[in-house]
Amino acid sequence: MSVPQTDAPLRILVVSQYFRPERVSIPVTLADELSRRGHEVEVVTGWPNYPEGKLFPYHRQRLRHTERQGNVTVHRVPLVISHSTSALGRMLNYASFAVSSSLRLRTGRRADVVYVYATQMTASIGPALWKRLFGTPYVLHVQDLWPESITGSGMVGGRASSFISHALTPWLTSSYRRAGHVVAIAPSMLTMLRSRGAKPMASSVVFNWSPQDVMGERPEGKNQHDVERRGTTFVYAGNLGELQDLSILIEAFSLCSDVPDVELIIAGAGVLEAELRDQVTRQAETRVSFTGRLDPIEMRELNARSDFQFVTLKGLEVFRGTIPSKLQNSLASGVPVITTVHGDVSDLVNAEGLGFTAPPSDAAELAAVIRRAASTTSAERTTMASRARRFYERHMSEAAGVSAIEQILGAVSRGVPTTAATPNDHGETRDGHRDE
Repeated sequence: MSVPQTDAPLRILVVSQYFRPERVSIPVTLADELSRRGHEVEVVTGWPNYPEGKLFPYHRQRLRHTERQGNVTVHRVPLVISHSTSALGRMLNYASFAVSSSLRLRTGRRADVVYVYATQMTASIGPALWKRLFGTPYVLHVQDLWPESITGSGMVGGRASSFISHALTPWLTSSYRRAGHVVAIAPSMLTMLRSRGAKPMASSVVFNWSPQDVMGERPEGKNQHDVERRGTTFVYAGNLGELQDLSILIEAFSLCSDVPDVELIIAGAGVLEAELRDQVTRQAETRVSFTGRLDPIEMRELNARSDFQFVTLKGLEVFRGTIPSKLQNSLASGVPVITTVHGDVSDLVNAEGLGFTAPPSDAAELAAVIRRAASTTSAERTTMASRARRFYERHMSEAAGVSAIEQILGAVSRGVPTTAATPNDHGETRDGHRDE
């Protein structure tokens, strides 16, 4: 397959608070692939500490450090490392990276264009400064909508939440307006960003890709496995945390005690693991099992057993424009999904026939969907699985995402509008194509 490229190699600077060896897929694979496509890629990042909030072994923070990772040059800058869940600890961590990365003036000056992996919008402070000083354009790849990801996630509350929202809004609006292009990860997020300053002709959706992208589809043996058994394997794979609403999932499964030959496998770890195990024991639910955290090979084997995978979150407004990575992981593996994530995820699953949806935090409705999924035929499951993989390859794969961002970076570096085809809220692209 030919890979579209920009007219000439670019000097691209990636700004991301997190980078290899931290487990962050998007900035790492983007830097590697852009380098492979002939661009000169540098990275400004912090010292590895995510997600535990502890400096990785064999690393010691220094004021300036440069290393080579393949063909990518990585500049590390110091930051305040905090494993605290407090708002103050988080903000010190974010702000310290913003300040220290901003001081890489020479690095920012020599770039043709800067790509900002904006899990936190504070990462854009340096690029905004470089644009003002040197005219270096930047592209914002917004992963979490601010201030909602702070005020709506429980990090702060009450009057502090209102104060932070009002304090951040003018700066956020300026960041969006000054960006050469703003990339959203979901259609509803794009609508919100445009209402807050992102220019309509310089903003678009590029779906995140799955870190399992290289793993490809499920083995063909899955269909043979279906023939040999009559049953349904449901899987949840991911963080076992408060926001994932997993107690509702277990409750819904217990309401399906009369449904024969079904099982729920919960893979992953998190702060609620012990509590969820206790819930299963109390309900005497023998069809629910826990695997703990799985490595990629074990996860591939679990995908091969899966008939449906759950993508669940609580019904917070901040999640309406969020697409959890579990969706990409499932679709990349050709596994239909059952989701309780309202907004873009449910709209996408319904419009493209990628599985089933239920409202968040409603065990009875989720149980009804589980019954419906368990009653589907092998042919219906095969059709949904094929649809899932096709949609992923066209809209959510690494190749599609990197090509779209590469095109945007090239256009921004030349000061011209981008023509990258990006999907709307139902997976249709601006060239009018729809997956069948």
